Amino acid sequence: MSDAVTPARDRGALSARLRQLPQVHRLADSLPHATPAVYRVAASQAVLDRARLTLRQSSDPAAARVAQLAEDAAVLAARLASPHLAPVINGTGVILHTNLGRAPLAEAALAHVERVARGYSTLEWDPETGRRGSRMSHLDEVLPALTGAEAAMAVNNNAGAVLLALFTLAMGRSVIVSRGQLVEIGGAFRIPDVMRVSGARLVEVGTTNKTRLSDYASAIVPGETALLLHVHPSNFRQTGFVESVAPGELAALGREAGVPVMADLGSGVLFPLTMGGAQEPAVRDVVAAGADVTTFSGDKLLGGPQAGLIVGRAELVGAMRRHPLARALRLDKMTLAALEVTLRLYREGRQDEIPLWRMLAQSEDALVQRATRLRRLVRRQMAGEAGVQLTVRRTTAPVGGGSLPEVMSGTAVLAVRSANLSAEALEARLRAGTPAMAVRVAEDSVWVDLRTVAPSEERVAAGCIVRAVTAP
Repeated sequence: MSDAVTPARDRGALSARLRQLPQVHRLADSLPHATPAVYRVAASQAVLDRARLTLRQSSDPAAARVAQLAEDAAVLAARLASPHLAPVINGTGVILHTNLGRAPLAEAALAHVERVARGYSTLEWDPETGRRGSRMSHLDEVLPALTGAEAAMAVNNNAGAVLLALFTLAMGRSVIVSRGQLVEIGGAFRIPDVMRVSGARLVEVGTTNKTRLSDYASAIVPGETALLLHVHPSNFRQTGFVESVAPGELAALGREAGVPVMADLGSGVLFPLTMGGAQEPAVRDVVAAGADVTTFSGDKLLGGPQAGLIVGRAELVGAMRRHPLARALRLDKMTLAALEVTLRLYREGRQDEIPLWRMLAQSEDALVQRATRLRRLVRRQMAGEAGVQLTVRRTTAPVGGGSLPEVMSGTAVLAVRSANLSAEALEARLRAGTPAMAVRVAEDSVWVDLRTVAPSEERVAAGCIVRAVTAP
């Protein structure tokens, strides 16, 4: 009912209740001054706007209670004052959790990022000559040494690496790809789509389940074919009646026909990896097999920051470094710092310092012991709280991030069940906590997987659980 037809008596009551609302600046000034004034004012304005709307729609006098308004404004102001990108305790067991930022960085990489970010750096300055240098030069020694390639560079992610390669090497010409490798790698990034954007023309060969070397050979048109592209199925597997061409076979055909071969490895590992029957080819082996250009990710099985790494023949990588798109896709100083140190850890045989490999190396028995320790911590902090069931269980979890899709690693979880809360309500409380905690919901319980909870986070995780199950 509009104000025009609202009885005068009701309009008077509404006006009286609206006048009871405090002014914005008075409500803001009543909030804890530890919160910056800009957020106290914004929160007060939002809470008062909501109260006015409630009063007009329902005339509920509770909407004008100053104590409740101040409490709501204080909660909102504190949330506004906190950075939106914040740390999370990962209790899902998914190591390369895309939504949670994928691979955590090694301590050595974090320390170097802090040193570089704190002041000025040699990002594009050569201290030997005192002249301008190239930010791409910081990987010129370590990445070729690890992969056996002639040259290397890095851009902001592997999708960018593939796009830059196609723009540089195949724009206006054709690229031959097996139909079984026309993949979507997530976020609706599809090989046919990136081909179209790059200006390259897609030539599909073979069938979904079978592609032979002769299929590629018969599709090559001299002067028209720019690339033979091999896409490693890092985020899916084909089984059964299938046949494909290995990068080495494709490279031999490319050399014979005078056509460069590009291999997109997706996840990318620097040494042969076999887990749970799944095999990931090492970048060095693909380079040695003859691939002219190889692309892979920095934040998946490499265990570093988000980046797209490109290695290969010097003239092809050099052309990509000179392409105008390379500037749009370039890395910032902090990512370069983290990436270089991560690669140096591999070069120095210190990859066990990279959290990804530490997490993968944890035995199921060790994780059971850690889950048992977390249960003790929770019980100690709850001080006899009734109605909460804590159970240590063995289960499995994927690696995640589109890597090793068939592998389910044995792990251990602390299953938390509350007599007063549904598993979904408990999960929501953990999500809303500080710090936020991501978990799994299964069998009417919340599962906290210890594989992805760092030992240094156990006490904090216990506190998060206790607050979630005991809050009124």
